[in-house]
Amino acid sequence: MNKFGKGKSVVIFIVTILCMVALGLLAGFGFGEKSTGAAKNIILGLDLKGGVSITYEVVDDEFTKEQLEDTKYKLELRVANYSTESEVYTEGDNRITVDIPGAYDAEKILNELGQPGSIMFVTEAESGYTGDDTYKAYTAKDGTVYKVWIDGNDVEKAQPISGSDSKTGATDYQVELKLNDSGKQKFAEATTENLGKSISIIYDEQIISSPTVESAITTGSAVINNMGSYEEAEKLASTIRIGSLSLQLKEVSSQVVGAKLGNDAISTSLKAALIGLIVVMLFMIIVYRLPGLVASIALAIYTVFELLVLNGFDLTLTLPGIAGIILSIGMAVDANVIIYARIKEELAEGRNVDTSIRTGFGKATSAIIDGNVTTIIASLVLMWKGSGTVKGFAQTLAIGIVLSVFTALVVSRLLMALMYNMGCKKVGFYGVQKERKTIDFLGKKVVWFTISVIAIVASVAAMIIGSATGKGAFNYSIEFKGGTSTTVTFDKEYSIDEFNDNIKPELAKVIGNNDIQGQKVTNSTQYVIKTQVMDTDVRSQFKEVLVSQFNADEEMEETNISSSVSDEMRSNAIVAVILATICMLIYIWFRFKDIKFASSAVLALVHDVIIVIGFYAISRTTVGTTFIACILTIVGYSINATIVIFDRIRENLAIVKNSRSIDLKDIVNRSITQTLTRSIYTSFTTFVMVFVLFIFGVTSIREFALPIMVGIICGGYSSVFITGTLWYVMSKKKYETKKTK
Repeated sequence: MNKFGKGKSVVIFIVTILCMVALGLLAGFGFGEKSTGAAKNIILGLDLKGGVSITYEVVDDEFTKEQLEDTKYKLELRVANYSTESEVYTEGDNRITVDIPGAYDAEKILNELGQPGSIMFVTEAESGYTGDDTYKAYTAKDGTVYKVWIDGNDVEKAQPISGSDSKTGATDYQVELKLNDSGKQKFAEATTENLGKSISIIYDEQIISSPTVESAITTGSAVINNMGSYEEAEKLASTIRIGSLSLQLKEVSSQVVGAKLGNDAISTSLKAALIGLIVVMLFMIIVYRLPGLVASIALAIYTVFELLVLNGFDLTLTLPGIAGIILSIGMAVDANVIIYARIKEELAEGRNVDTSIRTGFGKATSAIIDGNVTTIIASLVLMWKGSGTVKGFAQTLAIGIVLSVFTALVVSRLLMALMYNMGCKKVGFYGVQKERKTIDFLGKKVVWFTISVIAIVASVAAMIIGSATGKGAFNYSIEFKGGTSTTVTFDKEYSIDEFNDNIKPELAKVIGNNDIQGQKVTNSTQYVIKTQVMDTDVRSQFKEVLVSQFNADEEMEETNISSSVSDEMRSNAIVAVILATICMLIYIWFRFKDIKFASSAVLALVHDVIIVIGFYAISRTTVGTTFIACILTIVGYSINATIVIFDRIRENLAIVKNSRSIDLKDIVNRSITQTLTRSIYTSFTTFVMVFVLFIFGVTSIREFALPIMVGIICGGYSSVFITGTLWYVMSKKKYETKKTK
């Protein structure tokens, strides 16, 4: 700790604080137009700020439900370029609506999105060509006849990539194509017959590109090279994707819509964040003294970095995203708790402050790295396989993990060294870990397992009973099961906050739930109100309330809408979670050299997820897009807590590895006891952040915070009482018979 003298340390500390303040001013405070600095440029989602809503109608006279769903899915992929938080859903039997957050120029979006039409890869045909069973003919406006080799139905994927010119080494912007089995065969024939010639791409009756065939392509994968820029490549790839729709669409309406939740949602969430942050900081200072002050400064820096990165990566921020950031602040304390608990342990062993700080950081590093790597693996898999809100959540999660590790292992270490060199060298500044008698957790393993079994059985039973009684296993939201969209014209303008505070509660009384979304059509007195499907009587009462209490026009346009969470998004989320779990299992197995560590960690994770899902079923909390974010948060939180205990078991096993016999029960009990402070403190700080959100948040944020609180309690319980116990049950035979030669 003596790298810098006292004078230099004071200077560096002051410069660090000034830099933090400068970054804070650069980042700004809050979100949206009332914020300052970079935070003002953070893209807000439909729920917080609104955006553009475009409705398309199918041109084709005859089409199947499967074709409509396929078209909807491909539009989802297309609009994901604007934001991962974009929503796409069907209206009635032949319309698809696209909602894009953070955009307010409907005409510009329409031009960029393009008129969804058909795309064809063609070559000029001989005079008189009329097509055959495999390759049809296409006649252009100027009378030119083309042979159509493949069309949009043959294209699976089109994306921009950056390559390198083999001759000059310069950057070559390209479009990468992947064809399905039918397209692969036809494209192989097309490129074989047209070597050295051009194959033109026609979209919406215009030739948009004519790349030259340099070699026969038989693999089903191809690239269109020599694009002028990445933007040009991206535009062509987007056009190919939009032209791959199963059905042809025409735009029938476009409008700018306001936020779903209004300014109250942002202000209350920020108030909750500030209160929670202050409580956590005070707690850390009281418990850890000087290190707690360092942790508080590091948390402030973490929050500033988070705002800057959100702006830098152009991520769309929704209300669950804000909640996720607030939650991550609580979780970011975890790494500091692990480090400072280690420092106090080293001081209790009689080591001096300098050595204790160095050793504390060193011993804590493995647990911090392993715990966060497992979560970063999960987030990377979710970014790879997930879509929509799942991908957006994964991006925010990954950023939070990287920043929390950086602030704990780099920023906190630097600040601690500066504090020490500035004269804070007395043990009293850091505190000493009081000796704690080893608790016999394993002695009551039957009790812990019984509690878990009862909770799991109750969770599964709630789902079964809900299904059997006709209520459904879960109370699915509009995003999950669709509903009704009603366009209402009032006699005056209502702000979204007025709608949420005055109109929405009255409508909720009529339909019996709070799953109501209202969006104001900009520069009008109209609102688009989305609800779950209503029967005839409820619909009549719904209209009556709007007309009699709020002077709405009796003429209201109604249409059924599909879920905005598509089947593909759900299946992608499930596949992503399964893959993430498998990857985490493999990593834990690799790091701990014992499959029993990995399997018990995953079993505990499944235990937590089932109970949280069961809570949704028992409480009838609305299952919407926040449900996916909630479950993924619990997965990351649960595995992180488990790793800390396993790391201590591994460390204690290494100490006694050469003993004649190993008292495995004592090692596990001691390891859980040694990490108990961390388990309690981390659960407390995270719970505080979410509890304040629950107290101050709007209805939708409460429906996100409540299951998270259940998950935090459940994750804390499983990490202390279940994971170590599971590993002991699996491993005791091996260690009980272990003898040294």
